[in-house]
Amino acid sequence: MNRALHTRPLGITALIIFFLVGGLISFLAVLSLLFPSTFFELVWRVNPRGHEGLLRIGFWGVVLLFAASASCAVATIGLWRRTRWGHILAITLIGVHLFSDLISTVLRIEPRAIVGVPIALAILLYLRSRRVQDYFAQYMSNRIE
Repeated sequence: MNRALHTRPLGITALIIFFLVGGLISFLAVLSLLFPSTFFELVWRVNPRGHEGLLRIGFWGVVLLFAASASCAVATIGLWRRTRWGHILAITLIGVHLFSDLISTVLRIEPRAIVGVPIALAILLYLRSRRVQDYFAQYMSNRIE
């Protein structure tokens, strides 16, 4: 057996951390919208435009952020457990991020979002690479046997 297929690729470990941190940050944002306080106001200094936008859409901002947080948490678990659905969810979430960055850039909502486009493309190419696909496929075939 190929030992490389049993060792978690460094890129997958990085994505696990990325989704974990993304889930925690978006959950913190949910809490900040539900329970405004001085502490949370300090956190929003990083992205005051985002905070204003979420306050404008009210309840749906909480729902949106909670969905993002839950999606990141589920992707973290799926990648950690080396499941096919975790791999597919990671591809889907990065694809949604790519699409939103493109839309934000083209519509000039957030021109700086263009920075995320090549990063998301690189991550998608990595997730679709033969090595990563084999890593998930090998595990699934071992579970079935």
